[in-house]
Amino acid sequence: MIRKQQSLMLSPYAKLYDMLIPKDNMLRQINELVDFTFIYEDLKDKYCQNNGRNAIDPIRMFKYLLLKAIFELSDVDIVERSRYDLSFKFFLDMAPEDPVIESSSLTKFRRLRLKDTNLLDMLIGKTVELAIEKEILKSTSIIVDATHTKARYNQKSPREILQDQAKKLRKAVYGVDESVKVRMPAKNTSDVLEDEIAYCNKLITFIETESGIAQLPKITEPLNLLKETVEDDIEQLHLAADPDARVGHKSADSAFFGYKTHLAMTEERIITAAVITTGEKNDGKQLQTLIEKSQAAGMQVTTVIGDAAYSEKDNLAYAKKSEIELVAKLNPLITQGGRRKEDEFLFNKDAGMYVCKAGHMAVRKARQGKKGVGKNQVDTYYFDVEVCKRCPFKEGCYKEGSQSKTYSVSIKSDEHSEQMAFQETEYFKAKSKERYKIEAKNSELKHGHGYDVATSSGLLGMQLQGAMAIFAVNLKRILKLVD
Repeated sequence: MIRKQQSLMLSPYAKLYDMLIPKDNMLRQINELVDFTFIYEDLKDKYCQNNGRNAIDPIRMFKYLLLKAIFELSDVDIVERSRYDLSFKFFLDMAPEDPVIESSSLTKFRRLRLKDTNLLDMLIGKTVELAIEKEILKSTSIIVDATHTKARYNQKSPREILQDQAKKLRKAVYGVDESVKVRMPAKNTSDVLEDEIAYCNKLITFIETESGIAQLPKITEPLNLLKETVEDDIEQLHLAADPDARVGHKSADSAFFGYKTHLAMTEERIITAAVITTGEKNDGKQLQTLIEKSQAAGMQVTTVIGDAAYSEKDNLAYAKKSEIELVAKLNPLITQGGRRKEDEFLFNKDAGMYVCKAGHMAVRKARQGKKGVGKNQVDTYYFDVEVCKRCPFKEGCYKEGSQSKTYSVSIKSDEHSEQMAFQETEYFKAKSKERYKIEAKNSELKHGHGYDVATSSGLLGMQLQGAMAIFAVNLKRILKLVD
């Protein structure tokens, strides 16, 4: 059963909040800015309304997750800080003397209450609605781009992940007291995952019970990380890697393993839409969805600003049909032409190469056909045939025994003449200069809210992380614009 928060806090110590938490405190401002009761409505189907024990208030649980996104702390550390930080307790609508939750409750809340909810669109919609209500969202332009997030487990075996974390913990311990080295449990020498898990459990037990230094801040962080990996993510550790993460490319010689978040943002720097995909997905394919999600959130969109990834033929046609100006420089290499297997071979704008379904990038390209006649020219992309021979998706793509694997794209620059003329206008050049704003927003997400690495495994976990991080940065931006 949902137990709603009391509107009146009955505590003899409640006046401490007025005395110690200033009016310009960010958490106080967020509490005054946002009516969090929408959480009840959106999560009511996840609770039994007339049976069972009272559940921890869903608003309080949601606020714990928001604090995690704002301050980039683990479950254990966010609960510990809320034990003594009065600004946290005030934000959580707790009396100063109230006990805190068990950190494991946050994991259950994520898995049981937030699963199958469209949290990403819901939270973005709430902030856009709030920005419109405060009359700070006035532009009709959105800026689009994608940012990448590395998978938590990257491309390492589960045993290697545990070995790395155990090594960091031992190093931290030796830095404090090297004399405990002789008493440490013997390292695992086998290649068996279960043996490595058993060793890590022995190491954790030793440090907590015999080392005498487990409570030092320098030891707590790597210790908690190893404990969470062993205890909370044991199912994911039995997988070779994050099951949903894929290889993506930032440039011709730079790749990552993880996810992409495709964003739309106003010129006031309010995020109006997001689509979270696996790492290999093409940026341009998400444009229509980003526009429609922004409109559904309440935005009037007349102009879209993006890089060359968004200027493919389908997007130009969609923008013209929708009477939207697409401020994206044309790149003839991105033209769809007569492509086959369109869903498998995608163009990577940074590398200037095509990427196959498995995430492998072409190693070189060559243009063929008569120079000066665009529609007769073809760009041929060559893939590493040795990689293709071992590829799990080679059936129907690579012919056994072939000495090469190529992919060709027709160049039809005449179909883009209108866009070529548009991008030469002063209006186009002026609007293009606004694109830097979304790159700064990507940096804020990564460096200010831990969005450079996934905090859990799987696409659903990434979507939850994205929802909370974007909600946090939007609220902070609204507060700044209101001030």
